[in-house]
Formats: sequence, structure tokens, C-alpha cells
Amino acid sequence: MREIVGTYTGELVGLVNEMSPYLLLGFLFAGVLRVIFPRQLITRYMGQNNFRSVFNASLLGVPMPLCSCGVLPAGIGFYRNGASRGPTVSFLISTPQTGVDSILATYSLLGLPLAIIRPVVALFTGLFGGVLGNAVERNGGDDEDKEGESDKPYERSVKELFRYGFVELVQDISKWLVIGMLVAALLAVLIPGDFFTSTISSEYLAMLLMILASVPLYICATGSIPIAAVLMMKGLAPGAALVLLMAGPATNIATMAVIGNTLGRKSLWVYLGSIIGGALFFGILINEFLPREWFTGAMPAMMHEHDHVTGWFFWASSALLVLLIVNGYIMKILSSRKERLNDQNKEARMKADIITYRVEGMTCDHCKATVERGLMDLQGVSEVLADRNVGQVRIQAESVPDERIRETIEKLGYSYGGKL
Repeated sequence: MREIVGTYTGELVGLVNEMSPYLLLGFLFAGVLRVIFPRQLITRYMGQNNFRSVFNASLLGVPMPLCSCGVLPAGIGFYRNGASRGPTVSFLISTPQTGVDSILATYSLLGLPLAIIRPVVALFTGLFGGVLGNAVERNGGDDEDKEGESDKPYERSVKELFRYGFVELVQDISKWLVIGMLVAALLAVLIPGDFFTSTISSEYLAMLLMILASVPLYICATGSIPIAAVLMMKGLAPGAALVLLMAGPATNIATMAVIGNTLGRKSLWVYLGSIIGGALFFGILINEFLPREWFTGAMPAMMHEHDHVTGWFFWASSALLVLLIVNGYIMKILSSRKERLNDQNKEARMKADIITYRVEGMTCDHCKATVERGLMDLQGVSEVLADRNVGQVRIQAESVPDERIRETIEKLGYSYGGKL
């Protein structure tokens, strides 16, 4: 037992050391992107039903460090502010697959080839999905009225750069990053070194298994990297690893439900078809036309270099990463306590005429704030209190029809579950 624990700990520490410096650099770049390219600027380039808007949306989405949860309010917000269906679908496809943090982390564990291929594939799948989305819109796709929604302004400063990159973004991805590392270390211990070569010899079967495992579940773009690295070391083909890296971050059941509800069923099929078809297509291309040694050879070479040349730097980076994650959780706890106090004060101000609605899809504080701001904008609403933990929204209002509440919630990108 002690030997197993020691092996597991060694695998986990090795993964953290390999990824930490690139994650820190990625967090810095993400903060720079936040300050230089605010969301209001992005919407300016996504408003036309043409290839140029699709290309802009896909290109701008590739470096954005947003997961499939965070990209939903952003993408739906762009759509409500005038972005066409095609560019919106393109943005929703390309953004969660990659980000500056995950690109650098991919380089750290999987090598330069996949670090280059991953954003290229995200760009092309986004383009393909966006073009199909435009075609659906031109051919009379699901009609949807758009309603403007402004993003909460923020200060474009060095302080905002570090606050977003090293606090907010760390809070957003730390849970799934930690889970990904823990799972990857466990897989490294449990899976025999020749598992995929001796048990699942068909590369295409491995791809299908990756699709079946990735599409319904949520795996963040960065958290999927150590899992893919370990599976490749156990014999998984690079093409199948790419399928995991693409489909895992881009899709999950909650995301599919919101997209289908907001953009329509046809857009949902375009979204899923582009991701699944693109993952299989590019996975086959990699397996058939690129030497496997390009991918498997880069990983041990990089690890050897890190262990013997600059090991101290990676240990320091790991320590800093752990401190940032701990700090993020502490600040989240303090913020939650402050939020509870605010909610209690808000609830005390609310009178007896309160109506409660079920709202599905609120997974983070940003979701809660988006729903509360959106409903407060309705005429006649005096107070709104959203609880993302139980999926409920309490509204104090005068003469606001339930249908108007439903329309507002759905236009914000969330699912209306009816009055309680």
C-alpha cells in the first residue's frame, strides 16, 4: 500500500511540475487579453451573417481562456447584442477547446506538435460550424428575437490584468485542473504501460471510446491535458488523444441543453456535428499522415530536460501555483460569506409577495449575477434573489407575467423550469 501511495504521489508531483510554469504564463497572457480585448470589442466583429464574421469569431475565440461553462453567457451575450447565429456557434465551438493557458500547458506535457495542432483544429472546427450555422439561419432556422445585454464594465488596468489572470481565472479552472491532475496520476498508476497496444489495438475504436466518454461529460481544456498525456504514455494513439482534447472541453449535457434552448435544435446539431465530426476527422488525419514519433518522442524529451536542467524553477512554479489555488479558494469562501450576507439583507427587504421560479444552468457566481441583472431590468421587478445551488430565483414584482420571466431567463441562456 505504501509503495502504491508513493508511486501515485510521484506521478502527481511530476505532472504538477511539468504544467505549472506554463500555466502561470498562460494566466498572465489571459489577463493581458482581458485588458486589451474586452467583450464589447469582440461583438463588433461578429455581427454579420458572412464568412468574415465567422472567421473573426473563431479566431478571437481560440486564445480566450473560457471553459464551456464560462463561454455560454459570453456567447449568448454576443448573440443578444447583435452577433449572427453562425459567428455565435463558431465562438462557442472554438473557445472552450483552447486558451492561452491550455495551449502552453499542452506544450508542457504533450509537446510542440499537439500544442500547434490543437488551436489550429479549434479554429477550423469553429469555421466549419459557423459556416453551417449561417446556412441554417439563411435557410429559415429557428427564429429567435434578440435583446441587448450589456456586460458589466471593468477597469482596464494592470490591477485588472493580475486580478483576472491570477485570481478569477484560477478560481474558474482550479477545480477541474486539480481533478484532471488527480485522475491522470491515478491512471498512470492503474493502467499498464501497454494497455492500448495490447487490449484496444484498433485506433478507431479508441477514438469512438474517447467520443462516448467526452461528449456528455465536462472536462476543462487544461484539465484534459494531463489525462491525455498519461493515456498517450500508455499507448493511446495521438489522434484519439486529440479527440479527448477537443470533445471533452467543448461539450457537456448542460451546454447542449442551453444551446438547443437558446439557438434552436438545428444550431445544436450543427454544434455537435462540427465538434464530433471535426474531432474524428482530424484524429484520423493525425494517425494516418503524421509520424507517431512526432508526438510520443516529444514528451519524454521534454520531461528529461526539465528534470535535469531547470528542476528548481519548476518546483518554484509549482509552489506558486499551489499558493494561487489556495488563495483562490480562500477568496471564494470569503466572497461566498459576503454574498450570503448580501442575500440575507436582500431577503429581509423582500416582502411577502414573492414568486419563486426554477432556473437550470446557473453553475457559477457569474451565472447568478447575470440572471439577477437581467431580471432586475424588467419593469415592475423590485428585487431578485438567485440561488444557483438549488436552481431557484425568487422575484418580488408587480404585474410581471410569467411568460415575460420565462422569455428573459431563456434569452440570458438559461433553462426556465416553471413557477414553484
